[in-house]
Amino acid sequence: MILYLHGFRSSPASFKSTLMAQTLRAAGRLDEFICPQLPASPKLAIELCQQLLTNVDTSKLTIIGSSLGGFYATFLAEQYGCRAVLLNPAVKPPRDLSSYVGVTTMYHSDEVFEFKQEYVAELPLFSIDHITHPERYFLIAATGDEVLDWQEMVAHYPRAKQHIIQGSDHGIADFANYIDDVLAFCDAS
Repeated sequence: MILYLHGFRSSPASFKSTLMAQTLRAAGRLDEFICPQLPASPKLAIELCQQLLTNVDTSKLTIIGSSLGGFYATFLAEQYGCRAVLLNPAVKPPRDLSSYVGVTTMYHSDEVFEFKQEYVAELPLFSIDHITHPERYFLIAATGDEVLDWQEMVAHYPRAKQHIIQGSDHGIADFANYIDDVLAFCDAS
């Protein structure tokens, strides 16, 4: 099973999650893919993921997380002992998201939502200072990420499998070039 967690202000309609769904559909594996709309509250987002993972064989689970979703994926991978693919993951979201407190819109729609100060305060509850099993992690980081520091990502996931993309951007516009490697990692036993 693959649980895909989108980033801040994003949705299941993001480019990467849509491409994952299309690729798995073409392979007859769409039933293995879940990509929920995450609530703005980190606490509620983690609780939703935990509900979705009830009765899931975590030895066959990979969580893919993009940006803030990568932060959540790291917490959940440590909690469940499963694999995680991290796509330009947020490493220090309490610091990075504090300037986004207020009312804003989603990237893929005009839907309005409020990101509250209390949500920033929830983020440290899910911080993982050191991953315990680097072999369970695959980091894809773009040097051209205009939002987050790729070097911080690399330092946060020492000894994990890493692919550093020279250039690209925060959204990894060329994600199609890496999807086969992502799926191979998901399918590894």
